[in-house]
Formats: sequence, structure tokens, C-alpha cells
Amino acid sequence: MGFRPVRTVVALGMALLLVTTAAGCAGGDTAPDDGPIFVLPSGPSPEPLMTSSAASARPTPSTSASRRPSPSAKQDAPAAPKPATKAPRPAAVPAKPKETSLPPPVPAPAPSGGCTPRYSGTKAGTAQVKQALEAAAARTYWPTSAPEISIPANLVKATAWQESGWQSNIIACDGGVGLMQVMPGTAQWMNQRFGESYDIGDHRDNAYLGATYLAWLTKYIGDMYFAGSYSLDPGNCSAALNSCLLNAVIAAYNYGHAAVATDDGLVIPNPRYVNNVRALMNECVCLGY
Repeated sequence: MGFRPVRTVVALGMALLLVTTAAGCAGGDTAPDDGPIFVLPSGPSPEPLMTSSAASARPTPSTSASRRPSPSAKQDAPAAPKPATKAPRPAAVPAKPKETSLPPPVPAPAPSGGCTPRYSGTKAGTAQVKQALEAAAARTYWPTSAPEISIPANLVKATAWQESGWQSNIIACDGGVGLMQVMPGTAQWMNQRFGESYDIGDHRDNAYLGATYLAWLTKYIGDMYFAGSYSLDPGNCSAALNSCLLNAVIAAYNYGHAAVATDDGLVIPNPRYVNNVRALMNECVCLGY
């Protein structure tokens, strides 16, 4: 019985709350304390707000295409296909300098019989000849362009033995002079080619001339047929005589460069001579002097 007044007050408070809530929902002009409520309209989102001048200047969708500047003729034309480009050529490997100064051709061999070699001057002793040939083999003939060229001492000794038997003062029927049987025309060419003044009659200069000619043939034929390799190692030779530089150099010393290094390939026109010198490089009695 004592709680009726409280129930009545509560009932009146709830009724008042319902009326207030209903009035706010119906009018929409009563907002809560945390700020205004933004209600997004249905349909597409509105564009960003613009000022009145910007709004009037903006073209409508129906006229924007007509007001857009027309592209130039260059833009209208389809892009021309690019011409096919060729792959760049690889840089050519620089060719080795071509020898323009060539020795004179070797004269034809003298007919056998009817000619006897002659002697001129004093014959050098065996020890002197050995020293001259070894000194010639030890030289560096191409210090700038081909310092790797080395003429083996046994090749120089074997060639001198094959040519003259180490006789420093012999003059052959075909005109060859001294230890290395150097032709006078070849000696003159080499002196001009290398700026020297070797005396063909001196056994030391004769050894230098012969070894210089071997060095020149090594470079000339090495550049022409062996891609700049100047190895005179017998181990590089196969059964074919024209398979290695050593055989070609020996052949050309006897027959001349033109008879060996031909436009048609490497030719060994004197296989017997080549085989003799190759054998002497290992078996010559002169190697023991």
C-alpha cells in the first residue's frame, strides 16, 4: 500500500519519455549532444561541391565531347610500325698488321753436278760457331709486337748444320753464304727491314741473319695460318707435315716464304729437307759441341 505513489510517479515519467522521443523522431529537429546527424540520400554519391562559377563553367556530359579540342592529324593517324632493326654486328677482331715488306724470292736451285762450292776468308772454329749460334737464338727479335717469339737453339744449330756443316766461310753454287747459307739479296732485305747492318761474311752476323729470318718466318706464317700463335714446339705437329708452324718455318727457310705460305693454303714442297732438320734438332752431332 505504501508504494502506490512511487508507481504513479514512475508511470508518469515513462509516459513523458515516450512523448519526448516520439516528438524528436517525428520532427528531426532535435539532435543529441554529440553533434548533428548527416543522413546520406539514396542513389549515386553527389559530386564534390563547387563554387557557382566553377559549376557553370564545367561542361555537361553531353557537350564535353564537342568542346574537347580535336587531336591533330598526327595524333589521329595510327602510329607507323617501326622498321625492323638488325642485330648489331659484333666488333671485328682487329687483324694483325699485314707484312708489307717481303724478302726476295729464293733463286732456283743450282743444277746438280758441274759446280763446286768455294771458300772465302778464314773458317771460324767450332767453339766460335757454337757461341755465335747460341747468341743468335737467345735474341728477342720482335720486342714490341711479338716478344713471345723465341727461336730454339737446337733449331738454329740444326739448320746451320744442314745448310753448311757449320762451315763459316763456304759459298754455295746458288750463292748462299756462310753458316746459315744466307742469300745476299735476303741479307740486304733484312738489313733494310730491321735497320741493321749485318755483314754476311762475318760468322756472328751470319748467324744473326739466319736466326732473324727464322724469326720473321715464324711471325709471318704464324699470323697468316696459326692465328698469331708463334709456338715452334715439335709436340704441336701431327703426322701431316703442314699441321704445325715448326715444319712450315723450316720448309720456308729452304724454299722461301712464297712457296710455303700460298694463297691456296700451307704447302710443304720439301718434305725431305724438313724431316732432316727435324731429326738434326734431336740427333745432330753438333748438339754435343
